[in-house]
Amino acid sequence: MKKILIIEDEEVMAATLDEYLMHSMHDIHIVQNGTDGIKAIEQIKPDAVLLDLNLPDMHGFEILKLLHKNHKHCAVIVITGQASMSAAVDAMKLGAHDFVPKPVSPERLRVSLQNALERVELQEIAQNFEKMSRKNFQGFIGKSPKMQAVYSLIENAAQSKASVFITGESGTGKELAARAVHELSSRANKPFEVLNCAAIPHNLLESEIFGHVRGAFTGATADREGAASRADGGTLFLDELGEMPIDLQAKLLRFIQSGSFMPVGDSRQRDVDVRFICATNRDPMNAVREGLLREDLYYRLNVVPVYLPPLRDRGAEDIKLLAQHFLEEISREEKKEFTSFSEEVLELFVHYRWSGNVRELENTIRCIVVLNKGETIELEMMNVLDQEAERRLEMLATDAQGAQVFADQFLPVSELDIKPLEVYERDIILAALSACNGNITKASRRLDINPATIHRKQKQWKERGIS
Repeated sequence: MKKILIIEDEEVMAATLDEYLMHSMHDIHIVQNGTDGIKAIEQIKPDAVLLDLNLPDMHGFEILKLLHKNHKHCAVIVITGQASMSAAVDAMKLGAHDFVPKPVSPERLRVSLQNALERVELQEIAQNFEKMSRKNFQGFIGKSPKMQAVYSLIENAAQSKASVFITGESGTGKELAARAVHELSSRANKPFEVLNCAAIPHNLLESEIFGHVRGAFTGATADREGAASRADGGTLFLDELGEMPIDLQAKLLRFIQSGSFMPVGDSRQRDVDVRFICATNRDPMNAVREGLLREDLYYRLNVVPVYLPPLRDRGAEDIKLLAQHFLEEISREEKKEFTSFSEEVLELFVHYRWSGNVRELENTIRCIVVLNKGETIELEMMNVLDQEAERRLEMLATDAQGAQVFADQFLPVSELDIKPLEVYERDIILAALSACNGNITKASRRLDINPATIHRKQKQWKERGIS
């Protein structure tokens, strides 16, 4: 059942319109002036409005402008006894779906209303489809289902005043998500203050948040405003919350609950209006269990949880979209001519683990662009990933915990059993290939290296006679 609002000052005309629609199974509401019409629009959220232009307290165009700005999903049919071509054109520009002169025939009204409601429904379907296939969102690049869910969550969270708790590995874009929540909120034109709790010495963190007065401690030669004051009316983003000292977490909790705080060394309370967004790359429940994060603070802040998936879980299409975006952006910055990747390079990117997530992908592409020339990124330019893979293999071969997995095969029991490091490296790779039935892609993924490294190692072993 659709809600229909009739804004018509003539009682007879309003009753006539109501009668025309009485068998249409709609929920009909009638008001007789613009002021009551605006109130009704906000209260009942109508699906359609039948609007008279000549109202006793205002012109109908004022209501039409309001609907066009704040209620785009409401179908509007203008009905007036003073019809003119210029008025009709102006009404259509402001989003009216039809312009009907009085007197109105029942059939014309019913057909016009039905068409207007169907058009709005089609527009909503198109907008929802467009939303579900977005490749760009507030600085994010990606169209995978997991990222579409993140986009929707951020949009919904932005409309609320609730605290947001963002989790995810390093390099997934937690600050970008926090900024998106702020930019889409009603606080967008107010300050967005960022405080990285891991980057500030513990003895200075309280002052960075709450500020201090002159003489509060050695070196405090003047009053200093903290992030809490600077964020008044806006958003305070506390990154790496788990790195904050426990005693300071208690003061932060009191601030969140009361909206007031005292600068270091001061005895006067300061009241501010701040929305809190926090982030951590730790598992917050593990941090609570380990005593690194107060449980009451966590539950106070974790009103709207937002989890950012690692790049390796976002699928091939997102990796390729991000790679192309970074290539174009970095090539422009570095004044290079690169425009594309070879298929082999894209395949390598898709199967690489990207432990550093989006940030690692960006840095890798920047390094390749800076060190090479051409229009296409080729496989032989990927030595930066080969070097990283070799470092990881060395760690795997020499780290006692990692080597314990291969203890029966690889750990020497005496000095005579010790082999060169590259032999252990080869044995680990061969063991992984055997476990993966010779599938290089699968083995490389499990070893956290790229497939090109295994191909190159096999070639080297053959040349050196150790294969």
